Amino acid sequence: MSLDGAFLHCVKEELSALIGARVDKISQPSREEVIVSLRMLGGEDRSARKILFSAGGTAACVHLTERDYENPSAPPLFCMILRKHLSGGKLVAIRQDGLERVLFFDFECVNEIGDKVLNTLTSEILGRYSNVILMRDGRVVDSIKRITDGGDESFTGRRILPNIPYEAPPRAERLCLLDTEVGDVINALFGGEYDTQRLAKALPAVLEGIAPIFARECAFYAVGDVDTVVGELSEAHKSRVSEFLENAKNALNGAASYTLLTDEDGKKKDFSFVDVKEYGGLYKGQGFNSPSLLLDEFYGAAARQERMKQKARDLLKTVNTAYERVSRKLELQKKELAECGEREVFRVTGDLINANIYRLEKGMTRCELEDFYTGEPREITLDARLTPAQNAQKYYNEYRKLDTAEKKLTELIKKGGEEREYLDSVLDSISRAESDSELSEIRRELREQGYLRAQKGDDRPSKKLSEPLKFRSTEGFEILVGRNNRQNDLLTLKTAKATDIWLHTKDIAGSHVIIRANGQTLPEQTIVEAAMLAAFHSKGKSGSGVPVDYVAVKFVKKPAGAKPGMVIFTNNKTLYVTPDESVVERLRENY
Repeated sequence: MSLDGAFLHCVKEELSALIGARVDKISQPSREEVIVSLRMLGGEDRSARKILFSAGGTAACVHLTERDYENPSAPPLFCMILRKHLSGGKLVAIRQDGLERVLFFDFECVNEIGDKVLNTLTSEILGRYSNVILMRDGRVVDSIKRITDGGDESFTGRRILPNIPYEAPPRAERLCLLDTEVGDVINALFGGEYDTQRLAKALPAVLEGIAPIFARECAFYAVGDVDTVVGELSEAHKSRVSEFLENAKNALNGAASYTLLTDEDGKKKDFSFVDVKEYGGLYKGQGFNSPSLLLDEFYGAAARQERMKQKARDLLKTVNTAYERVSRKLELQKKELAECGEREVFRVTGDLINANIYRLEKGMTRCELEDFYTGEPREITLDARLTPAQNAQKYYNEYRKLDTAEKKLTELIKKGGEEREYLDSVLDSISRAESDSELSEIRRELREQGYLRAQKGDDRPSKKLSEPLKFRSTEGFEILVGRNNRQNDLLTLKTAKATDIWLHTKDIAGSHVIIRANGQTLPEQTIVEAAMLAAFHSKGKSGSGVPVDYVAVKFVKKPAGAKPGMVIFTNNKTLYVTPDESVVERLRENY
C-alpha cells in the first residue's frame, strides 16, 4: 500500500522533534532517494538523525531511518543543488495541509551573499507521481523528477521545472478528521448521498487522507462486515462508526497504535496507525513504537531492491541480451540436431545403390529397390548426370556431413547450455546484489568473460572482494554464503576445507554455501538450516520444497576452463526445504 495522509501526519508529529536542528549532511544513494542528516546543536543528544525522502513509485515515503546506505562515487546533480542551498540550514517548521500526502520542510538558510532565506524541501507522496522538490519564495529551484508539459496527464498538465511557480497537486473537497467534529463527518456520511455504497468505499470519499485499510477496519468495527452498505446501517451501527472515528482522531493526536501486518510467510502486506482486527488470524499484527520504525521496516527491503535494480539496469540489459541470444542459438542447434537423426537414411540408400549397381545406369532419375533391412520396396531419387557409383557416393557424403554436424552440434549445445547456465547465475547474483561494490565485482567478472568492454581505468588493480555473507546455525556452526560467482569460486576452492560441507540448489541458479565443520560430524538441523540458506539465496527463494544438493567439499571439483562459479560434484545427497526469511534473519543475528 502507499503511505496515506493520516499516517503521514503521525510521521510529521514525530519529525517535529527535530525542529531547530541543522543540516549536517545530504546524500542521494539512488535516483529517487535523498537522505538529509540533521544534528541538534544544543541539549544532551547531539547525534545525527537521518530523514529519508523517497520518490519511488512503489516505495514513496518520508521518515527517519537507521539503515546504512551506500552512496555513488559522484553525487548526482540534485544532491549537489540540495547541498548548495540547504547545507548548514536550520529546520524551522514542518507543514502539512490538512491530511494531504504532502509535507513541507522549511529551512532557514544563508544564501551566497550572506542574507537569510527560507528554503522549502517538499515531499509529495503520490504513488508513481511522487516527487521531492526544493523551493524558494514559492518557485521551484529543482526536483528529483522534472515534469514537463504533458508529462503528468493525471494531474492535468501540472509541471515541475526549475524557476517556475510551484503548483500544489489537485485536491478533492473532503473533510479533514483533524479539524472536523466527528458529528459533522457522520452527517456527511449518512446524509443520503452514499446510501447505496459500501461503508468502506464511502468513507474515503468523505474523509481525506485515509487508506482503504482504515475504511475497512471502520466497517468491521461497526458491523463486523467490510462489505456492509451505508443505507443498511442501524443507529447502533452509526454509533459504532462514530466511536471508531473518535478513537482514530485521538490516535492522530498522539495515541496511535502503529501496526504492521504480515502473512504466515513473513511477507509484509499492509500497515496502519490503528489496531487492525478485520483479518482475524489471516495476518499477524506487529506493533511499533514509532511510525518511522514501521515505515523503515515496511519499505526498507523493497526500496533496497528498487535501488539496486536502478543501479544494475545496464548490467541486466547486457546479461539478458546475451541470455536471449544464447537461448535462440540453442533452439536452432537443437532443431538442426534433430534433423541429423535422419542421417542413417542416406547411408542405407548408398548401400542399396551399391548392392544393386549392376541394375542401374547413368541417366536414370529414379529407381525402385528392395530395402534389405525391411524387405519393403523403396523408391530412390537419382541424379541423371551421375553414374550409379557417383550417386551412391553422393548419399554417403550427405551421411558423413550429417554425422559430423551431429558431433559438432552436440558439443556446441553442451557449451551453449553451460553458457546459459552461467548467465542465469549472473542474473541471480545481480538480483541479490546489495551494494555498489558487489555490482562492481560482477562487472569485473563480465569484462573478464568478454561480455562487457573494458573501460578507461579498468586496468587498475582489482579491489579486494567483498566478504561472503556469514551466519551461525542453532548448534553454533559457521555458515558462509557466496554473493556472486567470483566469490563462490573463492569460497569453495580456496576458503573451504576438504571436510567442510558444500551446498547448492539442484538445477537452480544460486549461491555456494559452506558449513565449517571443523572436523566434526554435523547435526541434521545445521544441514537443514544451511540448505534453507542455499534455497533463500537462489532463484528458488519464493518457492517451496526447493531441492538442495549437499556433499563434502573434497567431492567438489572445477573443470578446466569452466566459467566462474561452475563446478561438478559427486557422492551428493539432496534435501527439500522451503525458504523462511525469519529463519534466515535469526541465523544472521546468531553470528
